[in-house]
Amino acid sequence: MELGSAVQFLENRAILVTGATGFLAKIFVEKILRVQPNVKKLYLLLRAADTMAAVQRFNSEVMAKDLFKVVKEKYGEKLNSIISEKVSVVAGDVSCENMGVKDSHLLDQMHREVELVVNLAAITDFYERYDVAIGINTMGPTHLLDFAKKCQKLKVFLHVSTAYVSGERDGLIQETPIQMGETLNGRCGLDIDRENEIIQETLKNLIVENASDESITLAMKELGIQRARTYGWPNTYVFTKAMGEMLLGKLRDDIPLVILRPTIITSTYKEPFLGWVEGVRTIDSLALGYAKGRITCFLGDPKTITDVIPADMVVNAMIVSMVAHADERGCSESIYHVGSSLSNPVEFSWLQDYALHYFTKHPWIAKNGKPVVVGKVTVLSTMDSFHRYMAIRYLLPLKGLEILNTICCKYFQRRCDEMNRKIKFVMKLVDLYRPYLFFKGIYDDMNTEKLRRAAKEGGIETELFYFDPKAISWEDYFMKAHLPGLMKHVF
Repeated sequence: MELGSAVQFLENRAILVTGATGFLAKIFVEKILRVQPNVKKLYLLLRAADTMAAVQRFNSEVMAKDLFKVVKEKYGEKLNSIISEKVSVVAGDVSCENMGVKDSHLLDQMHREVELVVNLAAITDFYERYDVAIGINTMGPTHLLDFAKKCQKLKVFLHVSTAYVSGERDGLIQETPIQMGETLNGRCGLDIDRENEIIQETLKNLIVENASDESITLAMKELGIQRARTYGWPNTYVFTKAMGEMLLGKLRDDIPLVILRPTIITSTYKEPFLGWVEGVRTIDSLALGYAKGRITCFLGDPKTITDVIPADMVVNAMIVSMVAHADERGCSESIYHVGSSLSNPVEFSWLQDYALHYFTKHPWIAKNGKPVVVGKVTVLSTMDSFHRYMAIRYLLPLKGLEILNTICCKYFQRRCDEMNRKIKFVMKLVDLYRPYLFFKGIYDDMNTEKLRRAAKEGGIETELFYFDPKAISWEDYFMKAHLPGLMKHVF
């Protein structure tokens, strides 16, 4: 790889970014504005009915965030003119042809100017409606690829996927493409066109049956899980992301394609400041349940490696990978795992210890104003032991409460409802996260390591575009950045 200054590479570039209100996209946009205000144009695609609604979303869901306080301090009053000149907010929807952009003149302008296409649009909910997830995660990338093929100055197409397209594989998982129709369980017959037909047939039958909106939503969510597990994927999110990769690999022609596969993305390690995070992300839902006293036991192997990577490192890897592969027409697609399981692994038990120490010192304050006292979580190593624990700890007492409730006491009704909520909460988490609680895979990052070395040797500003997880002290990071960041910015 022949690399040079990443800051210079970004200068005078026109960049299209999809999913612009998402967690990672915000960090990407902030980084570009902070290190290279002389970018030519940032076209930010937002889901909105029209430009006015898109601009309102941009102002309230992007620029209003604490994330931008550093860039606001850096530029002061000049920032407004920089945003006005450099940022073009585009109303659209990647699940539609032409990305849902209705203004033909704007499309023509983007075709003439855009050099870097960055796809960050995604539905990340494990249990999303199948039609919604396949529209954005699978068909969305193809609509964006169609746009990219018409860009006269295109240098690279960057698609951010997820490492967990690997499903529940164990051992060393390599940075290799997913072939069209490939499945994780060896079952034949995966056809993306057929998957879309199944969705339409199911929706048609539900409408004929006069199903309610709520029933249709539930049916679509269950269909997604069922179709994913038919071919070996654990949930709708990773299944639809895997199919998106298949289509990009098949349809790319000679487009320079980079596929970045991050693992579990956590709060920022260093920039623009440590600990910024948004939304309750994968492992954070466990931290939230634990802090509130709702999780006293959980299922998993304490020795399981939990692969986490700070968001700013992911963004830096995105930028450096674009520098590395710009103008590589005719080459094979480049795939990068961005994670820590190989070079600086985190054990599940460490996360438990960090949470215990942090929430003992900084307890959650309950609605009654009293601090929630947390203790060591009972970790159960098999589903059978988990079901026995739930029966003894919750289900048998619940049966007793239900009997007492029939005698007419409202107190027992409240206790029944409270215990029911706790059981449903824990069982839902277990069902969604079970594949990852016993995950035995390690994500090979040989390509990413080569990229890091090339960046160091090739003139990339590594102090600005760092993405080496070996530099992280996990105890310091979780105790001083991630958990405090969750408490401040999310919880």
